[in-house]
Amino acid sequence: MRRIYSVLMLLIGILILYSCGNNTNTIKNQSVQASVNNVEQQADGSIKLYVHKAECYSDKINPSSNTAEWNVFVSKSGRFNVWLSSATIDTTNLEYKNKVMLSVLDNRLEAQPAIDKVIINSSDVDYPYFRADSFMGSLYIQDTGLYAVQLISDKIIPENNTDASANEKTRLLSVFLTPELR
Repeated sequence: MRRIYSVLMLLIGILILYSCGNNTNTIKNQSVQASVNNVEQQADGSIKLYVHKAECYSDKINPSSNTAEWNVFVSKSGRFNVWLSSATIDTTNLEYKNKVMLSVLDNRLEAQPAIDKVIINSSDVDYPYFRADSFMGSLYIQDTGLYAVQLISDKIIPENNTDASANEKTRLLSVFLTPELR
């Protein structure tokens, strides 16, 4: 009887230690994921990077160096078309003062955004804004894995900066990387 009791207590102790250790690791992993901006590639191969979910750095004196950064896990490598989405009041002129620069590892893409598509009833923006999409170019990602993606533009406006956003006619919303089909 003592043996059964001892074995039973040992099993209960192991289960308690295992479950406590498992919860701690789960909580620790969730806090790391929440603190680091991780984005995973979608099943269709596209990558959606929203500025409001990025780690943003802003410079009030020189807004052309405003930066948004993401950690992107690429599961399918290849060539991607890069599109910028902006919220704008003026659908004829986005008013970007400088080129927008996107960096992925050693790949760097620069473009002066122009309006290629206007989406009138987009759920991404509220009236009086419209969503304007701009084709930035394409880039090749050779390997799968975790990449630091950096976007630099004067139209990256921090959400907590309400004074500047009220005066802005255009604001950068997101970057979409869509796989190029052959």
